[in-house]
Amino acid sequence: MIQKTRTRTRTRTVHSSKTAPHAAHPRTAAHRIAKPVKRSETGDVVRFIPLGGLEEVGRNMMALEYKDEIIVIDAGLQFPEEETPGIDFIIPNTTYLEGKKANIKGLIITHGHYDHIGALPYVLDKLGNPPIFTSEFTKEVIKKRQEEFPHAPTPIFHIVKAGESRELSPHITAHFFGVTHNIPDGIGIMFETPVGTIVHPGEFKFDYDAEGKPRGLEIWEELGKRGVHTLMLDSTNAGVPGFSMSERVVEQEIEKLLKGAHGRVIISTFASLIDRFAEIIKIAERLGKVVALAGYSLKTNFEIAKRLGYAKVDAKTVVPIEEIGKHPDNKVVILATGAQGEKKAGLTRMATGEHKQVHFKPSDTVVLSSSVVPGNEVSVQNLKDTIARQGPAIYDYKMLDVHSSGHAPQEDLKAVLRMTNPKFFIPIHGYFFMRRQNAQLALDLGMKPDNITLADNGRVVEIRKASVKMTDEEVPSSYVLVDGLGVGDVGEVVLRDRRALATHGMVVAIVVLGRRSGKVMKNPDIISRGFIYLRESQELLNEVRHRIRGIVGRIPNAPIDADYLKTLIRDQIAEFLYKKTHRRPMVLPVIIEI
Repeated sequence: MIQKTRTRTRTRTVHSSKTAPHAAHPRTAAHRIAKPVKRSETGDVVRFIPLGGLEEVGRNMMALEYKDEIIVIDAGLQFPEEETPGIDFIIPNTTYLEGKKANIKGLIITHGHYDHIGALPYVLDKLGNPPIFTSEFTKEVIKKRQEEFPHAPTPIFHIVKAGESRELSPHITAHFFGVTHNIPDGIGIMFETPVGTIVHPGEFKFDYDAEGKPRGLEIWEELGKRGVHTLMLDSTNAGVPGFSMSERVVEQEIEKLLKGAHGRVIISTFASLIDRFAEIIKIAERLGKVVALAGYSLKTNFEIAKRLGYAKVDAKTVVPIEEIGKHPDNKVVILATGAQGEKKAGLTRMATGEHKQVHFKPSDTVVLSSSVVPGNEVSVQNLKDTIARQGPAIYDYKMLDVHSSGHAPQEDLKAVLRMTNPKFFIPIHGYFFMRRQNAQLALDLGMKPDNITLADNGRVVEIRKASVKMTDEEVPSSYVLVDGLGVGDVGEVVLRDRRALATHGMVVAIVVLGRRSGKVMKNPDIISRGFIYLRESQELLNEVRHRIRGIVGRIPNAPIDADYLKTLIRDQIAEFLYKKTHRRPMVLPVIIEI
């Protein structure tokens, strides 16, 4: 049943009508709403518990629970939003799992992107440090990140490969299969459970050759032959029409740019795109060019990939970035992180002049070999503007075929739905709009609305042999904010203050009182930051001082309760400033008694 649930600024919706999609226009059938079901059915049930990733891009974490057996999938972070100023990143709320950590039989990590592994240093101990089942490359990425957290528990790894199976608990067996993503060694999982097979393919796309023929479809066909009870699919690109672009096309386009360049070529993309970087290095080698790497995460991932055999390149082709000046500009290729405008990444530091070895020249060519992650539009545009002012030619994925997303678009998703032919469908990973579009693809293929579930973070879904239904049960899924060394200590009150400061600024009122008399000893000092320019607002400042004197004068007896006075000043001056300016700066009274 298409079921939709609560959201922060989102509406609370649940089951849709039981009308089959062919009985009415599918876009209307999916919007009929009924009440959530009560947990009254009997028999075996696997509980699906999403803790993150179903209302945002990132913070991916979910669990499958059968009686006293829990399997957790991924533990990722989410980068901060406009509504979380000053926050480093956001991680899933694991309160529910912490209370049952003795039941956790394993933690499966599907691949090495930070939105799937980034929360591990913060949650492993809370989960009882369960065994981690993942691929070799992902393990090495996790180990490297864990070095930054010496006090975190040492992960317990169980390496799995495509085609292998693991009995995770008495009643749940995981069959692992390989998927193509934009990082090596991604895995999908088919869970054998008492209610049927549940498939979580991780994040994937189809691998097409240069002629547009898909490769590696056998695994999806095999899943369909085995019978899929419930399928979960990544929804990130569910609104993108067409098929995945072949990496061969991207490589051909980049080779054309390298051949035609008269100066240096700087190519920037995600640090995890090891396969693309390796191919670019091979192309550069064929063209007699050298390659330098810029960016800590890129260098780290590349070293891991070389050690594990995922990147086989001629060592003479890759040179230290300090040595690029020894080669003619038209023989130099620089691979860099920072295509999303990240402040500390290699390309950004080049653009701002902070990079020690690379400063842009008008003869340079800059290639942004990535799409824009939602939320990064402004930072990417600012980056492009900054580079353009310095003269280099700039190419991005909208101008040339220089990037292929790692997330399946519509035709790939529909092909998986056809081949696996699941009885039930749960779109995962992405904003509600993305997941709703993914659900629509299933409806368009003839799946009944009753068999599709859209459950937000924290909403428990019961998977039974004959049904998949949302319950009225919710587990904690609110943001856990990481700010420096603090984890979870920045709450809504602090965020509200930060948003107020960012939006309206602050006013500090310093009041000097006589300890015995309780009278104002000197004219109150007013400090403004981000609210008004003091030199041009003397009339308003004088009114503020006058009102502060009046507030103090109305308190009859000395000594004055400083906390009480601060409250009066804060509330009354804030109200006065709003009436005068229609802005609400944070008012901070400071009382000094002499």
